[in-house]
Amino acid sequence: MPYRQLLIVSSSLLALVPAAAWAQAAETTSEAAGGIEEIVVTAQKRAQNVQDVPIAISAFTANALKERAVADVASLSNIAPNVTLDAGTPFSGSSSVLSAYIRGIGQNDFAANLDPGVGVYLDGIYLARTVGANLDLPDVERIEVLKGPQGTLFGRNTIGGAISVVTRDPGREFSFRGDITTGRFNRLDINASVDLPITDAVGLSLTGSSRKRDGYLKRIPFPNAGNFATDPNAAFRSNGYDGSSKEGGQSEWSLRGKLKWEASERLTVRISGDYLRQDQQGTANKLLATTEDQPYVFAPTADRALVIPGLGATALYDGASGLAPNGFNFAGLYNFCIGSTPGEIAARNATALCGARGTPLNPGQVIGGLAGVNVDADPSNDRLPFDGRYLLADKDKSYATGLNFSRMRVWGLSMTLDYELSDAMSIKSITGYRRLRWETGLDADGSPVRALEFSFSLRNWQFSQELQLTGHAFDEKLKYVVGGYYFKERSFLSDYVTFDQGLLQIYGPNLLHTKNYAFFGQVDYELSPLISFTLGGRYTKESKDFNGGQSDLNGFNYKLFNCPVYGDPCTTALGFPSPSEPLRYYVPQTQYRKFNNFAPKLGVQLHPTDDIMVYGSWSRGYKTGGWTTRLSNPLPTAASFSPEKAESFELGVKSEFFARRLQLNAAVFTTRYDGIQLNFQQGVSPTIQNAGDARIKGFEVELVAAPAAGLTINASVGYSDAYYTSVLPQAQVAPNPLQAGVFPGAPLPKTPKWKFNVSPRYEYLLPNDGALIALVDYTRTSKVWNDSERAYALLRPSTDQLNASLSYRAPGNRWTFTVGGVNLTNDRYLVSGGNQTAAGLLFGTYNRPTEWYARVGVKF
Repeated sequence: MPYRQLLIVSSSLLALVPAAAWAQAAETTSEAAGGIEEIVVTAQKRAQNVQDVPIAISAFTANALKERAVADVASLSNIAPNVTLDAGTPFSGSSSVLSAYIRGIGQNDFAANLDPGVGVYLDGIYLARTVGANLDLPDVERIEVLKGPQGTLFGRNTIGGAISVVTRDPGREFSFRGDITTGRFNRLDINASVDLPITDAVGLSLTGSSRKRDGYLKRIPFPNAGNFATDPNAAFRSNGYDGSSKEGGQSEWSLRGKLKWEASERLTVRISGDYLRQDQQGTANKLLATTEDQPYVFAPTADRALVIPGLGATALYDGASGLAPNGFNFAGLYNFCIGSTPGEIAARNATALCGARGTPLNPGQVIGGLAGVNVDADPSNDRLPFDGRYLLADKDKSYATGLNFSRMRVWGLSMTLDYELSDAMSIKSITGYRRLRWETGLDADGSPVRALEFSFSLRNWQFSQELQLTGHAFDEKLKYVVGGYYFKERSFLSDYVTFDQGLLQIYGPNLLHTKNYAFFGQVDYELSPLISFTLGGRYTKESKDFNGGQSDLNGFNYKLFNCPVYGDPCTTALGFPSPSEPLRYYVPQTQYRKFNNFAPKLGVQLHPTDDIMVYGSWSRGYKTGGWTTRLSNPLPTAASFSPEKAESFELGVKSEFFARRLQLNAAVFTTRYDGIQLNFQQGVSPTIQNAGDARIKGFEVELVAAPAAGLTINASVGYSDAYYTSVLPQAQVAPNPLQAGVFPGAPLPKTPKWKFNVSPRYEYLLPNDGALIALVDYTRTSKVWNDSERAYALLRPSTDQLNASLSYRAPGNRWTFTVGGVNLTNDRYLVSGGNQTAAGLLFGTYNRPTEWYARVGVKF
């Protein structure tokens, strides 16, 4: 039976079975049996029923997350409308990196000089980096996904929205809860949490988790590859040389502790600490296409010759094409070097390019040349060329032999103080410190040839302090929150990228400091039971300094221009900015920038009945600017980019009917999105620039229905029409056989037009007071362009994702047993990918195939 027919039949049968009620964002309690439980969120810095918050919010509790097999933040993507959350970015090689987009706005990169467009918060602490933002969720109380600019209360870099993860407080009594999950690919997950009441006023919770499973992509040997010469791993610098026979595996463990001290009737203190250690395979990477025959402009100038004092004229280009030499990209140049005689190489001015790789400036990193190795009389030095022979139809197999690892150590401490100054006023202090260390390695070319290998490391620490004063006045007609925020961060990112057996060897040490402070406030005033107003704003002042050290350890530009002197006069003549560092592309001076922003919000709410709220809002948000770091040619000044800005209008309704048996929330929105920061491929370099402006229009509807005892249906639909209204000339890409192009009217990346989800849940009470629980979760998503230039090979087609589970809950909820499946349709699509035509290939990562799991949980 076809998958879609199977889905329709399964869902229809399930919808006919009566059961006990369940809400998307909450469990059903005995008091609310047959109805939908109230959900309390803190989206406006105070506890409120989610139905009373004039913001489009998707909220999920711990039980809902577990039943729907949500193990990390990225797994929320299928069940939240107008939200795209992917584990990993195009060449990060790590599933701990979160690519988050809400209503067409986000960030699809991990570099320390780039800020996210969707803010992720852990117990009120902002996580500044996309690295580590794909949080594991072993013991959360709830997750709130706020849509649209949240700059007033959440600050910078929430231009698309915010994701708030709230962990569970310790209980007042001793308790233990834990579960063990096994499944396909030798999966073994263990979660355990214990509540330890120390005194009547002090409670402690400790949570530990472990995740382990094999990779789903298998590396297989290329036939006869052992008969060809290769370079040793240490020939090219990297942050590590780990490899594995599989890709896409998981191996990590974490610890979390939380202390809650009710020091007095007015003062509550929460102290939290968490630690995560990850040492696993990199993301599963596939070679999608090769472009060894595509031309590529090596140099930033179209001059036919370059005159260097003391050396005369050095030939550069052949003919009037402006391509060097003769239109090769790096894969084409590599193939030309190994397959041409010295005479043929000399005729094209490529003797230096095909010669020894490395420079005398890096002793020990200089290795032999490639010239003519496949056409000389010595078969022992023959090398494999790079071309389409490494393409495999099987999505889960690869000929890769290179880097394959992802390691991370991250820990954090936080303290939250809640003090009631009076019955009408409270103050809260949130202090947080986090430190992160991350290394990753990715073989992007899927072959025994080092056509493209990435390795990155990040060292980061951040400190933040927030103060909030909340209260009410005039018989609670006026509610307010005012506060201040301070943030400081230091990041050191180290890049190593090897192109085509070392013809280009990029090394990029980058140091960034950020300091930010802000003042914010929001007032909600109830003019009458029918109408109320919201007025808010946030002023932010930020300073950044940056020092980028991007360079090429092979001195490719010197060899391209036949300039053998690594230093003046060649350095100056070729445009390198630092004569004392001849290989350095980036200017040596530390760069400084300051940003100021005011993010306002206006809103109005109508309450025609106690169960219906209609709201309208206008808000602005922004994301800070910075510097482009990934250069493949020297520049005289540091390339920078400006902030993004968004202005959004939203009209929504939140409603409940039939004694809380039907909850229907809907919103329509339009956003003017200016100065979009997007990665565009310039030669070998994915560089950030303000690509242009866009308009985003759409709507979303979320429904929870409990029509009969035991039956709950969750459903949502999201529509987003996100398109460029203007594109800068340097960012425009015309359609060609490889890509659809970028121009006014073209859609934004990572933004499907449609997303539909339906999740019926059925709970049958057994005579022994136990229960059987059946759940089906289906999501239909329209096509997504994974990259800015809209490469056809990276297109994510429309997808159908089906998950299902069946659980037995013992009497008293002492233990549970669950069996389930994820991606039962085995619908495979690209989560991310990169277009490296200059290196000779396009690559990407497919989602995980069908997986089964079985889980046993206990609670006492």
